[in-house]
Amino acid sequence: MPEFIHTGKDKKKFVEKMFDDISPHYDILNRVLSFGIDKYWRNKLIQSMNIINDQSILDVATGTGDVIFAINKKYNVESTGLDISKKMLNIANMKLEKIKNKQRNIAFIHGDAEKLPMEDNLYDHICISFGFRNLGDYNIALKEFHRVLKPGGKLSILEFSKSKSKFFNKIFQFYFNKILPRVASLISRADAYRYLPESVKYFPDQSKISNFLDSNNFIDIKIQPLTFGVATIYKGIKN
Repeated sequence: MPEFIHTGKDKKKFVEKMFDDISPHYDILNRVLSFGIDKYWRNKLIQSMNIINDQSILDVATGTGDVIFAINKKYNVESTGLDISKKMLNIANMKLEKIKNKQRNIAFIHGDAEKLPMEDNLYDHICISFGFRNLGDYNIALKEFHRVLKPGGKLSILEFSKSKSKFFNKIFQFYFNKILPRVASLISRADAYRYLPESVKYFPDQSKISNFLDSNNFIDIKIQPLTFGVATIYKGIKN
């Protein structure tokens, strides 16, 4: 039996409170507990997006803004980061304040991925990294992503997945389920890092995510496994 709720409004409330609580230690725990590979995965996501200068980008579940800042270092684009956690956004805005003269075309807003506060046909790209599995309803979110993308706009999702390498998966799962939660609990909210491996366990597999994209009118769907398949980039284009 799962310890946590993995669908619906109660899940979203839990996720919002959880990320508010862990926000002060979020960045450092990401780097330390992933041995820095989370930065590599996010850079692979950005490379795969094929961004062009002067495009508009929405980063959903932006957290403290890592993806937005990395994109705007490389490209001259209009970027918006959206997150359900106000405290995560507070940190993102503190980072922005320190570099605002260098990166002006960035805005962070509080909002729900399943009810985006934007008009239709607005963005060239939507990306979401390690936040898709935290949503309450994948189909509702994908309908919203489709709505606010421009015709031909691109969706890119980076998410944890199950490695097809039995040897690597055994090692990763031991670390992910046994070591990571214990180390994180010494610094941050303990249940947040028990929720993480359980949320991955209950997250749909690659074929199901592809089906979600297809049933919500995304075309040219592509799957790119990373690091023996423990993370995956999913891509689709608004039909």
